[in-house]
Amino acid sequence: MNDGKTGPLSGKVAIVTGAARNIGRAIALALAGDGAAVVINARSAAKDAEAVAAEVDAAGGQGFACLADISDQDAVESLVARTVDRFGRLDILVNNASIRRLIPFGEMSLEEWRAVMSVSLDGPFLCARAALPHLVTSDWGTIVNIGGLTAHVGAKARAHAVTAKAGVVGLTRALAVELAENGITVNCVVPGDIDTDRPASAGKLPPLPKNLAGRKGRPEEVAGMVRHLCGPTGRYITGQVIHVNGGSFLP
Repeated sequence: MNDGKTGPLSGKVAIVTGAARNIGRAIALALAGDGAAVVINARSAAKDAEAVAAEVDAAGGQGFACLADISDQDAVESLVARTVDRFGRLDILVNNASIRRLIPFGEMSLEEWRAVMSVSLDGPFLCARAALPHLVTSDWGTIVNIGGLTAHVGAKARAHAVTAKAGVVGLTRALAVELAENGITVNCVVPGDIDTDRPASAGKLPPLPKNLAGRKGRPEEVAGMVRHLCGPTGRYITGQVIHVNGGSFLP
């Protein structure tokens, strides 16, 4: 139970995967700003995850850095168990972690395909399944999946990432229907061209459609939508795919 910072999410506990930097970090800080205790998950970036947890603590919240490979079933179950052991409950799951490597389709091996799919699609499945028993008993069960714009407009050299993020949309809709009877909301937030720090291994971002805003988005702007969906005014929204892209894609 979060007895720290007060706010609309006071007393709630959230896990944010891939939260050591960029959009995940912004989401963790936004939820903490509303009073939630936040578990900052990363696969291996321990120093960065601890730094985000320290930011949460410094702002008067409760942060907990927890390393776990979300493509590994045992690691995911341990992540959820450690969260509940520390805070006593779990109310919010934000599936943000993903891999976006660039490789032409004709050169793509099955191993490379599976590596991306295991994190970007299997990860949200494993995390949602492990969290489900706790979300069911919460009075605030919330899942937010982070999608990808290229899943809606396509992109070269990203067939694995595009397919995985398209699958996340399907998973979102399926879970929204199935879990509605448990009072759990499930939505997908799709960032557009966001100003983030990308590791060299991710390669150059493929060209995205020009947007109406005339600029790149900020991680905090994506986090603001996630914050809304997790908050008290977002409880009537479920099964939706919500684009935060400055008008680069108009569904």
